[in-house]
Amino acid sequence: MANISNFLATALLNQVFRNTNYTRPTTVYVALYTSNPTAADTGTEVSGGSYARQAVTFAAPAAVSGKQTVKNSADITFPTATADWGNITHVGLRDAATGGNLLYYGALDNPRSILTGDIFKHLANSIAPNLY
Repeated sequence: MANISNFLATALLNQVFRNTNYTRPTTVYVALYTSNPTAADTGTEVSGGSYARQAVTFAAPAAVSGKQTVKNSADITFPTATADWGNITHVGLRDAATGGNLLYYGALDNPRSILTGDIFKHLANSIAPNLY
C-alpha cells in the first residue's frame, strides 16, 4: 500500500517544508472500496448492509525491502454483511469513522465479492503503508 493521497502528501509537505502544522488523526480507519479511490479520493466506498469502517493500529516502522513501512498489528474484522457489498477491489486508510480524508490506498491482491452473510477480514500485518 504505497499510494499516498493528495491530502496527506500536501499536509506532510506543508508540515516539513513550510512549517504549517498538520494535526494527525487520533484514530485511523480502514475503508473498503469497489473501485480505485485514487490519490484524489474519487473511488466508490462500500455503503449499507451493516458496513462500517474499522479502526486500525500499527506497529512501529521497520524496513521492508528497503522501505520504511508500518503494518497493522492485529486482525481487522468487518461486521457481517447484511446485504451484498459488491466486489471489493481496494482498501483505504482514512482519518475519520465517516467522511474525513483519505490518507493511503491500495489495490487488494485478491479482490473478492462480499455477499450477504459474509465477513471481510484483514489479517495482522496485511496492511502496510510505506513512504516510497
